[in-house]
Amino acid sequence: MAASYDAIVIGGGHNGLVCAAYLARAGKRVLVLERREQVGGAAVTEEIFPGFKFSVFSYVVSLLRPEIIRDLDLARHGLHILPLESTLTPLPNGDYLAQWSDHDQTRRELARHSLRDAEAYDEFGRLMHEMARAVKPFLGMPAPDPASLKPGDLLGLAQLGRYFRSLGAEKFHALWKLLTMSAADYLDEWFETEALKATKSASGIIGTLLGPRSPGTAYVLLHHYMGEIDGVFRAWGFAKGGNGSVSAAIAGAARGFGVDIRTGAPVARVLVTNGRTTGVALESGEEVRAKLVVSGADPRRTFLGLVGAEHLPADFLEGIHRFRFRGASGKVNLALGELPNFICLPGAGPHSSTTLRACLRGAISISPSIDYLERAYDDAKYGEVSRRPYLDIIIPSMIDPGMAPPGKHVMSIFVQYAPYHVNGGWTDARREAFGDAVIDTLAAYAPNLKSAILHRQVITPADIERIVGLSEGNIFQGELTLQQMFFLRPVPAWAQYKTPIRGLYQCGSGTHPGGGVMGASGRLAARTILKGRAA
Repeated sequence: MAASYDAIVIGGGHNGLVCAAYLARAGKRVLVLERREQVGGAAVTEEIFPGFKFSVFSYVVSLLRPEIIRDLDLARHGLHILPLESTLTPLPNGDYLAQWSDHDQTRRELARHSLRDAEAYDEFGRLMHEMARAVKPFLGMPAPDPASLKPGDLLGLAQLGRYFRSLGAEKFHALWKLLTMSAADYLDEWFETEALKATKSASGIIGTLLGPRSPGTAYVLLHHYMGEIDGVFRAWGFAKGGNGSVSAAIAGAARGFGVDIRTGAPVARVLVTNGRTTGVALESGEEVRAKLVVSGADPRRTFLGLVGAEHLPADFLEGIHRFRFRGASGKVNLALGELPNFICLPGAGPHSSTTLRACLRGAISISPSIDYLERAYDDAKYGEVSRRPYLDIIIPSMIDPGMAPPGKHVMSIFVQYAPYHVNGGWTDARREAFGDAVIDTLAAYAPNLKSAILHRQVITPADIERIVGLSEGNIFQGELTLQQMFFLRPVPAWAQYKTPIRGLYQCGSGTHPGGGVMGASGRLAARTILKGRAA
């Protein structure tokens, strides 16, 4: 006799697993259905080449909510986050800009480039810390709808109103600027060093088909600034064992609460009768019944693929069609026979090996100027891969030696821009040309790179869509732009995880508060359901 379930969660990505864990912790019988042979969605670790392990898609940890780590006791299930303690920005003239977790060390480095920027750095850091704290309550509550007269929405708006009034005029105005300005314009008000402005503004373009001078990118910068490890904002880390260990820890917690997880079980459609879900049908033909279905898939895949337009009201359907994805990010994963030797910090040069190794244990950002990033965007907005892209690089084996064989290394390169809608479409030849552009760009700063490469894996937005199921390869399940945030994500009046289908909810990053390995959408969806809002 088939098992009966209170809830079915579609997709074993981190949000789906978080939602399932919270539902099961509250006593619900929950089934997770994952189409791939492993859970995690884009947060997976795979041994692509023998002995070399990669966080294939997502690769760093910061946005994962501390309350989830505590509530699910993820440390007990194997989650161990190793800090990334520096960011190195090599410059074309052979110099570099470094930023460190040590505040005084960073100030000394900035003073080497600009005394003015060194002085402004403290005030900027304090303000961004305050802005991150100002926005943090949004991450812990469903976004209230300002057009709604429902008691829950009115109460939420009143709470937010009191909160914003408590910020005071100066902080509120600063927050408004961050919500509406471009990252470049905002940082121009603070700093003069091009590499500093570019490296910080790069956080504002990740996952978008926007340039650093595009309005709204200052908020994306703040979204990434809300990264928090052990209570420290703007702290980024690497999960020991790769990002798959994040998903494995959440799955372990979920199983501990009684969740059943089935892999290799792709869902073909959500079953709907008289406007209510009754379960799901798998591609195998099997049907699984439950009164509650929660989709961790993105809004397009959920409503246009699994539900079907015939079950949805016209205005809602129109909103889903308008929801923008526009994936623009790619990934290049390298297996290396030796470490890259950067011109700006040569291994045999006057710089101490301690400084060099510290930099290689952090992030490396190819973002020498705002103009550099904007030119990379210029290529993409006309449908071409950036000839000189923005690269965000880490060498996981420097932090966690178990990721590669002794004496060898793995390198993770996140790339902007590789537009999903590339002229002529993505082909094998276009993928390899994209990989070549990335390697050529980085080799200009580390000339030994090409000879050090043992293997490479090149991932385009089309690959991300095909492998992981993210529409148009958008890493956030939809662009993080102001018109698609808060009570508008994914469409107005339906931003609180409920859908027009009774008993069907969303819990993916296409809902508030958005993308990244955060888990907030999964947690908030479960809380919404458990508060008795399920029909």
